[in-house]
Amino acid sequence: MNRYPPIAEHGMVGDLQTAALVSSGGDIDWWCTPRFDSPSVFASLLDSERGGHCLLAARSPDGNGMTDRQLYLSDTAVLITRFMAPGGVGEVADFMVPIDSSTAQDGHRMVRVARVVRGSLPFTLDCRPRFDYGRAAHTLTQADAHSAHFHGPGTDLHVQSTVGIPLHAEGNDITARFTLSAGQAAAVVLTTSASDDTVPPPPSLERIAEDFDTCRSFWLSWLHSCTYRGRWRDIVNRSAITLKLLTYAPTGAPIAAATMGLPEQIGGERNWDYRYTWIRDAALSVRALIDLGFHDEAHAFRRWLRDRIEAGGTASGDPLQIMYRIDGDPHLTEETLDHLEGYQGSRPVRAGNAAADQLQLDIYGEASDALIVGGDIGALRGWGALRGVLDWLADHWDRPDEGIWETRGGRQNFTYSRLMTWVAFDRGIHAANSFSRPADVARWTRTRDAVFQEIVDRGWHEKRQAFVQHYDTDVLDASLLLMPRVGFISPHDPDWLSTLDAMNEELVSDSLVYRYDPKASPDGLRGSEGTFNLCSFFYVEALARSGRLNQARHAFDKMLTYANHVGLFAEEIGPSGEQLGNFPQAFTHLSLVTAAMALDEELSRERPRSRAEDRGRPTISGLKAPAEDDTGDGSGDASGGRLR
Repeated sequence: MNRYPPIAEHGMVGDLQTAALVSSGGDIDWWCTPRFDSPSVFASLLDSERGGHCLLAARSPDGNGMTDRQLYLSDTAVLITRFMAPGGVGEVADFMVPIDSSTAQDGHRMVRVARVVRGSLPFTLDCRPRFDYGRAAHTLTQADAHSAHFHGPGTDLHVQSTVGIPLHAEGNDITARFTLSAGQAAAVVLTTSASDDTVPPPPSLERIAEDFDTCRSFWLSWLHSCTYRGRWRDIVNRSAITLKLLTYAPTGAPIAAATMGLPEQIGGERNWDYRYTWIRDAALSVRALIDLGFHDEAHAFRRWLRDRIEAGGTASGDPLQIMYRIDGDPHLTEETLDHLEGYQGSRPVRAGNAAADQLQLDIYGEASDALIVGGDIGALRGWGALRGVLDWLADHWDRPDEGIWETRGGRQNFTYSRLMTWVAFDRGIHAANSFSRPADVARWTRTRDAVFQEIVDRGWHEKRQAFVQHYDTDVLDASLLLMPRVGFISPHDPDWLSTLDAMNEELVSDSLVYRYDPKASPDGLRGSEGTFNLCSFFYVEALARSGRLNQARHAFDKMLTYANHVGLFAEEIGPSGEQLGNFPQAFTHLSLVTAAMALDEELSRERPRSRAEDRGRPTISGLKAPAEDDTGDGSGDASGGRLR
């Protein structure tokens, strides 16, 4: 067995309060409980020896010829890992019944059902929990051949099996060897709880079948609200389910990813903890769900966001900080887990995130957009919170900050931060006027216009003929692909088209997009990183809105080839097409949704285009074919002239 399977060789199951990763070989190598941001019970993804894991897999009778395949049961979060060998075909179904409740629970239950559909196959169970990221010892007690109790610090793990899987102690761990024939099934249930002596009732295949139906029905019912009927329904549905799985039901707070410490470069130091709620990521995730028709998630997040504004308590004294724990706690002290070797030796492994103390002014634009999403002003308390934020922002908008990418190389006047400041005031002004809400609209308008003019005057680089990362550089930044989406500039404006062309030349590699060039704009960290999936999908959206539909569709189709076998994406794509970074990544899946929707919309209203509009269309060789009248003069500009 591979000590470290590829990051992409995993599916995710969860119950809306916690989530686990299951490798394509049947190994649970990541599970934190009772919350997404709790210490781990299984973490062999970060240290194959010390991290802990739970393997349930079929084995070839003669040790040869085994093939495994993994899939989701359509439109659900039920994960099935299939094992095919000369002696038979078997599978393991993994699922957790969703706990769609406002009450946080200590108890969480993961069900693993093994069965054989053809022939006969031997199975192996190897359960080796390691509590608190592998730092804490545990004790094991075994009541009988089908029940084992691991007692760790603050968390217990109960392992129970149905008839056919006798459990055996191996030191402080549990193993089992059993054989199933066609038509037979057996199950293992993993239940975590706060440390006490309460033992869950013994599992039965009848009860497990009911739980399976409950889980399947929940996801089918939830997905029924989806209004997307476009060309890429399967992958969009999978992304929607992934975003839902990454949302903590008790508070409505989405997390950035299910994992921590997975590297952006194998062996590098860019290994962060993403199990928290970023204002930016969460707002964009919720917006994607709203666009798909899922309104309950938006209401829950807006309540959480309003509560954060009212609670205050940030380290800087500003109204918001960039990220929080899922319960709203603003303290995310970063520590290094030196006892873990990291994924394929990628160290340090960090828990917590010191970037929580950074100043990133763009979050006020994303927060404003989330509080007024879809033209809904929300509750009266929500307006009061937003008004207070915008009044504060009117006094503090022109400070340098660390920017969207959380660079650790010093503060700058980032163009994206100014762009989203403009969004904050634009949305606030529109809401105050549309809903007749009390506000100092005149002051907000003056500030909005000042921000707009500063971006035009200082964010534009005349020599590059492009908007740039910050005011004192000529470096490009893919975050600015959002400029047309937020309404700052027409997607057909010549200044935007020349910016898009510059990005295409400098940041794009065969549809894959880098955030920026860290060599040209040092970010305070060693090493490099892959292309950023969020930016690659934003690029597709920008191409589509700018009328470059052939290029957009080609880029989108190629991006989908980087999805893993069950439709999930990590944060980045490495030089050999491998997935890198924390997994699965909400940023990637929300941007996939927005790209698919934009491309669908533009394709559906497509009209015959001139050759000039079809610039950059792909050819069979991947090279640009010159068009007879390709003047590149920005014809068809909807803004009626250049922005400047």
